[in-house]
Amino acid sequence: MTTLTLNLNPIIKLTDDQFFQLCQENENIRLERTAKGELIIMSPAGGETGNRNGRLTQQLFNWSDRDGSGIAFDSSTGFKLPNGADKSPDAAWVKLERWNALTPEQQKKFPPLCPDFVVELLSPSDSLKETQDKMREYRDNGALLGLLINRKNRQVEIYRPGAEVQVLDNPTQVSCEPILPGFVLNLGSIW
Repeated sequence: MTTLTLNLNPIIKLTDDQFFQLCQENENIRLERTAKGELIIMSPAGGETGNRNGRLTQQLFNWSDRDGSGIAFDSSTGFKLPNGADKSPDAAWVKLERWNALTPEQQKKFPPLCPDFVVELLSPSDSLKETQDKMREYRDNGALLGLLINRKNRQVEIYRPGAEVQVLDNPTQVSCEPILPGFVLNLGSIW
């Protein structure tokens, strides 16, 4: 996935509603926005990455349906983070009480919150440093658990508030306890 950053700020500062509308009018383009208001344009994922991401979200959705304590989201969902950035993790989960605290209008647009759990699956063309920065941004904005899956190096970086990043080499699974009770991500179909 190739990314391109576009700075419109000297010309126009998009409101949240304008950014949402821009995304709706260009649904074939994946857009994010930095806290500074820069647009990040990302190309669609390739077939292999798309399949692996589907396997990842499938596991999260299956667990979420059984557990019932929150709502799972795929990579097409944008979230308005507390720092003002609009980000779309590859997979995310939000506690039900936080989701239900939003108005119906907030639920329809980009929910104004940071997910409790986020996953980024590093694509072959993604920058590791930029994705690590994104993971830190999620953590700094309230994510309780974040996983950065690096298929090339067969590593998983685990991000938690107030803790050093933990790196697992070639794990077969990753427990998401205690944030997602009983959820163990099986990496066999993702590697």
